[in-house]
Amino acid sequence: MPTERQKMLQGELYDPHDPELAAARLRAREFCRALNAAPDADEDERRRLLRELIGSGGDSVWMQPPFWCDYGSNIHLGERVFFNFNCTVLDVCEVHIGDYTLFGPGVQILTPLHPTDAKLRREQEFGAPIRIGSDVWVGGGALILAGVSIGSRSIIGAGSVVTRDIPEGVLAAGNPCRVIRALEPGETATGPMP
Repeated sequence: MPTERQKMLQGELYDPHDPELAAARLRAREFCRALNAAPDADEDERRRLLRELIGSGGDSVWMQPPFWCDYGSNIHLGERVFFNFNCTVLDVCEVHIGDYTLFGPGVQILTPLHPTDAKLRREQEFGAPIRIGSDVWVGGGALILAGVSIGSRSIIGAGSVVTRDIPEGVLAAGNPCRVIRALEPGETATGPMP
């Protein structure tokens, strides 16, 4: 019989009140609190906390606190990922982020989903993983919802709500987020994005 954690990671209905999951969330909250309180000048302590919190990639991530997550252990980062101030990653399922991806302030990456049946919703939830490629730029305040993938080298406009997959090498924005146009190799931004 699979554990509630195994069911959670497989995207199946699970009991979020399970004691093992509750303890893991509490652990992540304590690490987030310590990270958010660590002085900017104490880079060694912040790096240590990130290594303990994040499933992989804590060695090179650049994070501007405050930062919050559900578990941390389900977050897997490539080289030199950057999170600006006030980002949240609800990682009930795995979140994979490629090298050199940048997140503006207030970005939310949300893997949880809830049943449509109200009675079931009281007891169980489920989720879907999120994959974000390398060299992606996500503008401030964007929401990336459960189950989506964003292709490498794409740009997501500020305030966008990403509800479906975005291919690589495009500018996408809006609510819901949609592809606006392909990005040209070597293109340089000269003004505000749509």
